[in-house]
Amino acid sequence: MGDKKRKLELLKKNLESKSGKLPLIKKPTDVIFGEGNPDAEIMFIGEAGGYWEAKLRRPFVGNAGKLLDQLIKSIGLRRDEVYISNVVKTRPPNNRDPLFEEIEAFRPYLDQEIQIIKPKIIVTLGRFSMAKFLPGEYISQIHGQKRNIDFGGRKYIVIPMYHPAAALRNAKIMKELKEDFQKISKLVASQ
Repeated sequence: MGDKKRKLELLKKNLESKSGKLPLIKKPTDVIFGEGNPDAEIMFIGEAGGYWEAKLRRPFVGNAGKLLDQLIKSIGLRRDEVYISNVVKTRPPNNRDPLFEEIEAFRPYLDQEIQIIKPKIIVTLGRFSMAKFLPGEYISQIHGQKRNIDFGGRKYIVIPMYHPAAALRNAKIMKELKEDFQKISKLVASQ
């Protein structure tokens, strides 16, 4: 097992051991940890799991996940070539938006995932993950725009995008999300 993979496994076990000590985590099986290639150049970060994610304990496996898989494929990649995670590592009740306290409680785990993966590009999916890197911005104004940030002592390219679930509800957002995804492959090619 590679060093990064081992570190991610340890981080996941650590998170599972916090049952009852973190918001919304009552038992280890409540955890929906990130998955994918530990050496990925691209990391996708959503907000939190939904019904299917909680059932299967995997990020982005419901309808929004199926769309994300298609979008990843549209830029010539496979799901197992990227890394996918969420800001909150579980499902909020009734799929409600994550609360500030929940985002803060899970922040160290996402920060460690990022530090382990060391992607070149972080694609934020939705406003909650965008706010982690670009606070005070509006996704409707900056979606698809490349931003250079310093995070944890490293430089990253962050591309904020609409959440796939929003695209499933709105044809205009769907069109913009598909167009924004095409910018990722151009960025990867230029790296």
